[in-house]
Formats: sequence, C-alpha cells, structure tokens
Amino acid sequence: MKRLPFEQPTDHYDEKVFSIDEQLCALLKQRKEISNNDPGFPPRKNISNWAKRFGLYEDMLNTVFGTLKNDEEFRPRVEPKKFKRHIPILKSVEKGEYIYTVTFIRQYQNASMVHLNIDWDSTKESPYDGHQHNFFELFLGEQYDCRWNTGSGSTGQFVYSFIVSPPLPDDISGLDLVFREYSGPFGDKPTGLEISMHL
Repeated sequence: MKRLPFEQPTDHYDEKVFSIDEQLCALLKQRKEISNNDPGFPPRKNISNWAKRFGLYEDMLNTVFGTLKNDEEFRPRVEPKKFKRHIPILKSVEKGEYIYTVTFIRQYQNASMVHLNIDWDSTKESPYDGHQHNFFELFLGEQYDCRWNTGSGSTGQFVYSFIVSPPLPDDISGLDLVFREYSGPFGDKPTGLEISMHL
C-alpha cells in the first residue's frame, strides 16, 4: 500500500528541546541494537506505572510503543517502475478447503510483484468472507525485501499482492515462494499456516 508523504504539522519548534530530542534518537537506536530490533511490547502494568511516574497519558505511551514495535513498516518502500514483462508461473497448493495459486510474477525495472490468489467454494462460510480476514507475508530469503502491497476479495476469492525488491531474476527456476499466514497485520500473530511453492 502506497504511503502518503509525511508533512510537518507545524513550523514551530522550540530549540530548547533540541538536545533532548537528540538523546531520544540515540536511545531509540540503542533500544533497537539491544533488542536486535525485536523489542516486543511493554506489559500493561509497565505502561501504567510509567504514565503515573512521568505524568504522561497511557494512550500516548501505547501509541509510542506500538509505533516502535512496527518500525520496519517505516522503511522506505520501493514503488515499482518501468514495467518489463510477465513471468508465467501457474503454481497451486491445496490445503483443506482452499486452493492457493500464483499465476504470474510481474517484472519491473526496480522490483517484482507477486500475487497470491486464494479460492474456495463460495457456498461455504470462510474466514476470508466478509470483513474479517487474516494476513499473509511473503518470504524469499534474506536477500529480498518482500512487502505486502494490497489485498482485495469477493465471494469465493481473495487476492494479496506483494512488492519484492530487488527484482527477481527473469529465470526464477529453483526459487521458493513461502507465504505465512498471520491473524494480525504486522506478522506478530502467526496462525501456523504456511504455503510453499517451489518454482
């Protein structure tokens, strides 16, 4: 999903807090390093205690730590540019009542796009029906950054698209596409479902 550019909410900045803001940035870096960039989320009692101790609002602290927990979401995103070609795939994996299919990979000069189709018998209820659905992440190995881009669906089908950078090679033979399902949008609640496709 394309992120809107950030616009500074005001031109006002009190220079007296500059050194404090600089220390905050240094502490954020230290926090990432100590936690190996996986800090989790502070227990509710810690949030409550800190709010009382420092005269802050609990909801503000929840927002701050929630943002820090998902800081990878703020990494600059690659937007696909200069379409090159489609690479036909047509690989499917059937699990339970669902069939998971990748029909093609769309190649761009600076990235690739992978679409995962999920189909089921529309006469039966499914977790993908209606407003509630799970999320998928794509894994291709350490050398690729895979980002969820969009998701949409209708009765009997759901489609997820992912942006991959750098672009995949035109010869994708031997590549493994691994899709993992999560019940939350930031990959922190795995359902245990994994769909693997060897190309």
